[in-house]
Amino acid sequence: MHHDKIYEKKYVWEFPIRAFHWINFVCIIGLIITGFLIGNPPAILSELEASEQFWFGKVRMIHFILAYVWVFNFIFRIYWGFVGSEYVQWKNWNPFSKAKREELKEVLKVDITLYQLEGKISLGHNPLAILSYWIFFLVTVLQLATGFAYYSQMSNFWLPKLFTWLVPLFGGEYNIRMIHHITTWFFIIFFMIHVYIVFYHDYIEGRGTMSSIVSGWKFIPKEKE
Repeated sequence: MHHDKIYEKKYVWEFPIRAFHWINFVCIIGLIITGFLIGNPPAILSELEASEQFWFGKVRMIHFILAYVWVFNFIFRIYWGFVGSEYVQWKNWNPFSKAKREELKEVLKVDITLYQLEGKISLGHNPLAILSYWIFFLVTVLQLATGFAYYSQMSNFWLPKLFTWLVPLFGGEYNIRMIHHITTWFFIIFFMIHVYIVFYHDYIEGRGTMSSIVSGWKFIPKEKE
């Protein structure tokens, strides 16, 4: 499909961004698994005394550790949006600018109608990706806030206590827990769509989209002279 083109390498994703991406991935997958175990713990038959197993306590501990890693990784990403390359800076993350609106039409045409790529799509995040990541960031804030608010009822650590006020605001612990559970499904659905779109754009653009989050390099197609 791309045999009529030659490619030029372009370093797009710096190591801090690649590290953020994979730490994010590990945290979210781990939090989803441990979260469902906490919400609906299975009955594990064993001859050992309960005091000798403590598996549920370990699951909760892993969940809390991953939550702390996730929040500090998220804070780092906010910081890197001010000091990183042009591809990740917040000033370039406006999906509704005039140029981005035109590009958004092209991306939607490619992603939804599966038409052949004709126009130019950003080497970094395209405007549809930027819009989806803004939603992702907002849901992340909601997920972290409700998680820490729920945890604040049983923790004396200062960080969860910052979110105690959310419990009465949302109408009690039950509502906090339900919001936390529902937003978990957002990440599951987002993950499935994200993987599909990345593989599809890797195929349709031929720029190494999938491998770039490991190596950092993408490829710019250039017509042969």
